Amino acid sequence: MKRKIFISINLSNRDKKRLVRATEKWQDLPVKWTKEANLHITLEFMGFVLDNVVLDICDAVREAASEVEMFDLEFEKIELGSTKVDPRMIWLSGAASDELKNLHEKIQKALDIFTTSKKAFRPHITLGKIRQHKWQELENVPAVERDFPMTIAVESVDVMASEFEGGGMEYAIIESCPLS
Repeated sequence: MKRKIFISINLSNRDKKRLVRATEKWQDLPVKWTKEANLHITLEFMGFVLDNVVLDICDAVREAASEVEMFDLEFEKIELGSTKVDPRMIWLSGAASDELKNLHEKIQKALDIFTTSKKAFRPHITLGKIRQHKWQELENVPAVERDFPMTIAVESVDVMASEFEGGGMEYAIIESCPLS
């Protein structure tokens, strides 16, 4: 059996609640909002993976995570992404982080998918995906931007599975891999 696998940094329940409250004023926009339980930072999307390979992924991510010390990520604002001209999402954008770049590269190397070093790794948390057709029909495209400083403690990396259930996407932690 194949499952859709990705590697993420999950947020505390408190941080998830703060983000949901911060988007309340935009709830009437044509946006498919991310469920509170599903808010996370994606580090690597693996795609559809056979179950017997998932164990190898968990082993590799666990080993890579054990080599990285815990750190904090600084987020700055809620805004349209990835461009303001043709936005696809509403997200919380963060400052570039050398620690996150290092963690991401160690995971890619452990999974043997590393290609080249990135100059910077700017994290984001997808708060909602814009429904393109309806968004383009809006007479006045709203300014979705708000300063929203937030610090996320990165203490572990999770190997996750996403499954379509009951009319929506549900994410499940397969393995949580603590940082050192």
